[in-house]
Amino acid sequence: MKIKNETKVGVLAAFAIALLIIGYNFLKGNSIFSSETVLYAKYDRVDGLGVSKPVLINGFQIGRVDQLTLQPNGTIVATLKIKGKYDIPKNTIARLESTDLLGGKAIVMNLGNDRNYAKDGDTLNANVEKGLMETVQPVQKKAEQIITKMDSILTSVNSILNPNFQKNVDKSFTSIASTLGALEATSKKVDALVGSESSKLSGILSNVEQITVNFKNNGAKIDAILANLNTVTDKAAALNFKQTVDNANKAIADLQGMVADLKGGKGSLGKLLNDEEMYQNLTSASKNLDNLMIDLKANPKRYVHFSVFGGGNKKDK
Repeated sequence: MKIKNETKVGVLAAFAIALLIIGYNFLKGNSIFSSETVLYAKYDRVDGLGVSKPVLINGFQIGRVDQLTLQPNGTIVATLKIKGKYDIPKNTIARLESTDLLGGKAIVMNLGNDRNYAKDGDTLNANVEKGLMETVQPVQKKAEQIITKMDSILTSVNSILNPNFQKNVDKSFTSIASTLGALEATSKKVDALVGSESSKLSGILSNVEQITVNFKNNGAKIDAILANLNTVTDKAAALNFKQTVDNANKAIADLQGMVADLKGGKGSLGKLLNDEEMYQNLTSASKNLDNLMIDLKANPKRYVHFSVFGGGNKKDK
């Protein structure tokens, strides 16, 4: 029996359409020949979650997200298709977790301990875990702050470690090295000097020790000598002070006697002070001497005669 070409084309077209449907469902993750269990989970937000995202238990994929539906109250209902037959307790939590740093999400089943298992069409408890980026964000901010501080520190260090500063540091280290060398040389000289004069130093220290011992042994005698010296000094000072006072009193008494004699007219000076007639004579003699000096200045020729040519005396006409 000969098959017509139209039949062949129809069969081929039907096979191609079936193959296309099977391939499309396969790419979407739909099971074509096996049974699936449909479960639901409600979320307040589903950032990063999309259709065909995996449903995992301990990292093992048991299904996929088939559909996301926005509810009037703003919640999102995720339709989960589970391949095969798995015993999932009713109190299992369908947690939305991040799977990578790029924000990809998956639904991870945290199996509960209920003995009753979820059936087709049941709604599981849902929970949204913070994404990896949300968890890393505080650490990222701290890292950025640390990097900023490190950048400022490195900038400061770079500005400090300029060529001139490096030269100055090199010079400073060179000076310090030379100073340490000089100190080392001086230390060696001092060590050599101490080594060569150690015997003399030992003798000096021994003599000092002996002197100290003598002072210690003769402390009482030294104290007695100092006490005697203080006593002698005090007596001498007291004696000299008494003699000085006596001399002063005697001088004052003599002066008082002299004044009394002057007042009584004793002696030449006393008579001169107390004789009225002698005072009048002295006054008269002083006056006559004054008149004589005036006349001498007025008429010098009366008292002095001389000739330039050595001639004889001439009488006044």
